[in-house]
Amino acid sequence: MNTVEIIFSPTGGTEKAANIISACWSERVTKIDLSEAKTDFSKCTIDKDDQVLIAMPSFGGRAPSVAIDRLKQISGNGAKCTLVCVYGNRAYEDTLVEMEDAAKECGFHVVAAISAVAEHSIMPQYAAGRPDESDRMQLEKFAKQILKKADAAKNIPGNRPYKKAGGAGLVPKPAKDCVRCGLCVKNCPVQAIDPASLRADSRKCIACMRCVKECPENARKVNGAMVAVASFALKKACSVAKENELFL
Repeated sequence: MNTVEIIFSPTGGTEKAANIISACWSERVTKIDLSEAKTDFSKCTIDKDDQVLIAMPSFGGRAPSVAIDRLKQISGNGAKCTLVCVYGNRAYEDTLVEMEDAAKECGFHVVAAISAVAEHSIMPQYAAGRPDESDRMQLEKFAKQILKKADAAKNIPGNRPYKKAGGAGLVPKPAKDCVRCGLCVKNCPVQAIDPASLRADSRKCIACMRCVKECPENARKVNGAMVAVASFALKKACSVAKENELFL
């Protein structure tokens, strides 16, 4: 049995949670990175006997549309899969059911779903340092339970129709200390950054913050005032630590 991670993790939090789980299944994991804009995902191969983990972050209570679109290009061939939705301690709302619908449409057999908490990608004071050691122990326990599961997952939370998706909101811009290395252009999952101006197209940007996270000069920024307003709005919802959840 091979273990396959199909993952969209712009800033690494989702990947960290996913790796904890998949490492319990196998020492060798094949990864399919949905953030690679130039990959032809229709050519990715999944065998029926593979153990598959599909992991995405929650953006405003929805799965990232670009990740869902790329996932739908992959044929699941009836392989068992576990869904992992990672969120920054606010709420994941309809993310898991949206992932479930897409996975079933691809031909995967969904046997389990997990909601996992990771450090917020824009406001890292929320869920700072997570997944931590306590999260690791819990996710490893979930992974072992899933291996014993054969039938379809039940009672995955969320609503159909899904909630309305929000816009990009906070769009990063180059700061004055930008050295024009071009890494932001190269690594943008949706190719939203213009190579000449290094500014992001607000119609394409999904505010995933990969360009901010990976800039070696710390020279991509979001509007500080807007971040402060958003942080205040989320304070009540994010201040109480949420638990990881398993749905079998």
